[in-house]
Amino acid sequence: MSPRWEPDPGVRRGRHVVHRLHAHLVFVTRHRGTVFNDEMLTRCEEIMRKVCDDFEADLTEFNGGEDHVHLLVHYPPKVALSNLVNSLKGVSSRRLRQESTGRVDPAVLHGRFWSGSYFAGSCGEAPLQVVKDYIENQKRPD
Repeated sequence: MSPRWEPDPGVRRGRHVVHRLHAHLVFVTRHRGTVFNDEMLTRCEEIMRKVCDDFEADLTEFNGGEDHVHLLVHYPPKVALSNLVNSLKGVSSRRLRQESTGRVDPAVLHGRFWSGSYFAGSCGEAPLQVVKDYIENQKRPD
């Protein structure tokens, strides 16, 4: 008897799509101002996890330093990554600024919490060359 096939929990299924989309995001504070301590990073993760939930996305990993955060997000194809990023940055900026009044020097942030730019990288389990080779070796119809 052959072993039973177990579905991969990382693969999501929708009505007309099967997908596994991950993005590595990095947000930097305005002018790389030193803002985060452990307590603020924990709160930032909570806020960003809620935003991801609202987008039916999963915040798989989160970490950061004094002036930046890294996120690994598993998101559905119906979500435009730029919209998710705008919400993550906008909601976290508002909430963190409201909740940390007096703890963060406003001069460090110059009126904004996050830098206007960000890093977004697509992630997958197979290295890029493996995917390229796979596509290159597909048989074309005769």
